[in-house]
Amino acid sequence: MKSLIDFTALMLIAFTLSSCNLTSAAGIGSQGQPIKTVGDKITSAVAHSVVNVDHSPWDKLLKKHVNDAGFVNYRGFKTEQDKLEAYLTYLSKIIPNEEWSVQELLAYYINLYNAATVELILQNHPIKSIKDINGAFTKNFIKIGDKKLSLNAIENGVLRKMNEPRIHFAINCASYSCPKLKNEAYTAAKINEQLDAATREFINSDLNEITPNNPKFSRIFSFYTSDFKVDGKKDLIGFINKYSNIKMNPKTRYTFKKYNWSLNEQ
Repeated sequence: MKSLIDFTALMLIAFTLSSCNLTSAAGIGSQGQPIKTVGDKITSAVAHSVVNVDHSPWDKLLKKHVNDAGFVNYRGFKTEQDKLEAYLTYLSKIIPNEEWSVQELLAYYINLYNAATVELILQNHPIKSIKDINGAFTKNFIKIGDKKLSLNAIENGVLRKMNEPRIHFAINCASYSCPKLKNEAYTAAKINEQLDAATREFINSDLNEITPNNPKFSRIFSFYTSDFKVDGKKDLIGFINKYSNIKMNPKTRYTFKKYNWSLNEQ
């Protein structure tokens, strides 16, 4: 009887692992996109790249339809959806390669993620949450050349592999608890300063409750805990302390806040 129970348990574990692998693999393949890892420190620069991508059309749309708090006027965006689609078409025809600088790659994929997310919302508007869209994060709908990627693929298959944890505060999933959508496009010329500002703003916002002891963090830090390192070692408190106005006890216990998936609409 014991051997039968053990065998059954092993089968259940194997099934669970295979199911998890299938789930985690859904829509997160990089589709051969070039991936360059960020070193110890990245500097903003447009040099050393075979291309300088023009993100000004996206910048103009953001300045017009996103307020300083990061909330989006989707109805206003809808009136200029053709301009957004033209920008996405432009990005789809400029295919990234290994000769691009790491700065250009970061700006390209961050802007692509954010613009594609807004386009997805516009295609389904009015809605209360991006979670109401079937396959919002796993469906391959974002064109780059002759390939299609999902939002998960861009985030997990490309950006996270670039070893730059600040990307988590730059990409926006159209939800209240997400880091806010900045009303300016990311560019290679300002990427380091923009990522630093986005990280500092998010950590010190009301989406976290930073105290010296027993703080409550955004669940984003729960989703991606392994990404946040100091001197190459996982150190969530140490990472947050680099940007927080209030410094925490390095050994303090912490919890995570509930995530609000409500649409980030003005």
